[in-house]
Amino acid sequence: MCSQYLNRFPIASTELPPRLRGLLEPVSDNPLTQVEVATRYDVDQHGPAREYVHMVMAMARDPGIALADVKSTSECGVVAFSTPDVCHRGGLSGFNPTASGLDYIVASSLNGSFYSYNLADHVWMTLGLSPRCLGGDLQQLAYDDLSQPAFGVVSGDVSTEYYYAPKRNVRWLMSNEYLRRYLWMHGAYGVRIFFYEALLPDSPPLRGAMAGESHVKSEPAGEWYAFDLREHDGRLLLQVWAVVVAVPPEQCPLPSADGLVWPGVNGPMTRDRANALTDVVPVYLDDRFLERYEQNSLFDTVPQRVNGDWLCSPSYVGQWGFSECRRLGRNMVTLPMRELYKPKPDREILHARDHALDSAATAQFDPQEEHVVSKTQRLVDELLDLGDDLGRLADKIGVSKPTDPVFGLRRAELQADGWRNHPEIRRLAQVSPLDMTEQAFLARCKNLHELWQRIPNGFLRKLVSSAGHARAAINELGSLKLLQALANILERLNDNAEEVDGFGTDAQDDDLTARNPAVSPLFVNNELRIADAHGAGDVRQALVAFGFDIAALQEGYGRALDHVFDGVIDAFSRINAELSALLHRAP
Repeated sequence: MCSQYLNRFPIASTELPPRLRGLLEPVSDNPLTQVEVATRYDVDQHGPAREYVHMVMAMARDPGIALADVKSTSECGVVAFSTPDVCHRGGLSGFNPTASGLDYIVASSLNGSFYSYNLADHVWMTLGLSPRCLGGDLQQLAYDDLSQPAFGVVSGDVSTEYYYAPKRNVRWLMSNEYLRRYLWMHGAYGVRIFFYEALLPDSPPLRGAMAGESHVKSEPAGEWYAFDLREHDGRLLLQVWAVVVAVPPEQCPLPSADGLVWPGVNGPMTRDRANALTDVVPVYLDDRFLERYEQNSLFDTVPQRVNGDWLCSPSYVGQWGFSECRRLGRNMVTLPMRELYKPKPDREILHARDHALDSAATAQFDPQEEHVVSKTQRLVDELLDLGDDLGRLADKIGVSKPTDPVFGLRRAELQADGWRNHPEIRRLAQVSPLDMTEQAFLARCKNLHELWQRIPNGFLRKLVSSAGHARAAINELGSLKLLQALANILERLNDNAEEVDGFGTDAQDDDLTARNPAVSPLFVNNELRIADAHGAGDVRQALVAFGFDIAALQEGYGRALDHVFDGVIDAFSRINAELSALLHRAP
């Protein structure tokens, strides 16, 4: 029945304005469609492009509803036309606003010249939606399903005014998936109750509908429409009142996690079958499965190290989560099938299925190859050791040290809470596919540089100055040159088997100028940090100088990131080794 309105309307659909034609058409079952559930549209009020519409979507159990049943709503365009007239205490009994006796989707009211709109309480409470206000000039409300999460499930304008002309148009949209689910739960049809008016150019087809008259009006008894067509200011004025069954009480066809076929598993998998599994049936996923969660702060994706394994189990504010997702090799994640099918939205399981690996694909992964999370932890460990040893050196040579941790990292906090309070570390440990783009590679190099660049330059200057160098010679040096100078000083002292009390003796000019291969990766990292301001040639040139075979870039920048990561970690490891050697000879 929903598809019959255009064919049954007295004027050919080709002659109808697009907005009216849309009001007469049914809503498809596409779950991504945004369905108009309330509107008040008024343009060019006194001009030749005059077009006006008001529409209320209501719920009807009888699809054969007639215009006469809802005529009052089609004429006023709101659920409540005025406030109740109460003259004595208790006189409000019986007030129950409806759209001509039908439940409504959007509560709309007119009080004098002021219109107000809001999603009906029974809609958002039934669907478990949460309101969100958009203020300023927008003055809109949006409703989200935070259990999924799904945002903008319903949205629309809160109010408007009418004083000779409308202040703004009003439009409310609702997700087709949620609207149909709500109608399905009630076993009711979504019906548009509307009035439409437009000035149309004079044309033979419209004149044919007027049968030679200057004004025709039709309101067939028991029908779903009435229309008025007349001559007006050299054009034809069309007015339509109608009630149209637009949405059936049938849910959108959505893909289900039940019935999926997984690589290496015989037959379709269902929740019941997964829950009944007693043996561990592993599922292997490409770790790009994690990108959807890592790049959205709504999800918790903090990696955790448990019994030597790295867990990477995304979750959403206690509503649902994956469990026992373990890193395996550089770019693979594994978890048990039973855990995968534990309660969570179907779309999350479907998302995992999109990244499932078959046996041929898993054979291409080395399960022992280090992943980016492990590399990040190794870097953090080196920075923590460096901060501790620099503090010990400062104590022994009488240099004041910063009150805050050198790199902003506290060992006790990291041991207790992991990386939860350190988004800069989590960003560094995000998925790094082998086919990583150059832009993503440079962004990660910038993150890497910013983490270790936190070391205070003033603290490094104090240490280098305590080694016998004049402050004037080091005042202009940045952190990179200061770290290199410190590395040169430590190597010289260790080569001569000096103890800490010899730190401030026999200063050499080469300490400040000699290039130290041990810290050269930090210079390359710095060059890559700023390489996005130049051409690709600068990136490749820096990688060549770093000893990386740029032929490997044909498959992407993932291996290049590994190379930079390992180089930076090795640089700090070598500085730590020199520091440790000197401190261990302390009397």
